Amino acid sequence: MQKEECFFLGKVVSKYSFKGEVLVKLDTDDPEIYDNMESVFVSIGNNLVPFFIDRCRLHKSNLLRISFEEVKDESTAERILGAELYLPLSTLPKLSGNKFYYHEIIGFELIDAVHGNIGRITAVNDSASQALFEAEKEGKQILVPINDDIITKVDRKNKTINVSTPEGLVDLYLNN
Repeated sequence: MQKEECFFLGKVVSKYSFKGEVLVKLDTDDPEIYDNMESVFVSIGNNLVPFFIDRCRLHKSNLLRISFEEVKDESTAERILGAELYLPLSTLPKLSGNKFYYHEIIGFELIDAVHGNIGRITAVNDSASQALFEAEKEGKQILVPINDDIITKVDRKNKTINVSTPEGLVDLYLNN
């Protein structure tokens, strides 16, 4: 399994018990859907290695307490501290309406209510407090906040996202 075929689920942030249990900080809005998994891929070096789960359960808000079949003591748990966990894209629940996964909208066109087509989405920048669409039009990059007040429609069939950007935002990028 390649990383391109997977999505980032979370990261092992600490050991939990002397029996090798670990705590994973999940990168999700719905942690409860992952409390009954059978296996995950753990990133070790440049490889995704399948790890089978004896038991996993939610541990406070967005932490998952996992007991792996392959990890039965503290020293083995220590070796996977900081490791990233992945699941196949095919296991993601389907979203509808204006909800979307960042990876699925790459290549969609951004259609603004005033300016029309303002570019093709090339990436999503979620490293800051406000996630942003990164779009490109005629060699210029346009950044648009990902916000429920701005997104008016997600059309998966036509690969478009309709937005109503704040006045002056698009002009800032296209008129320079």
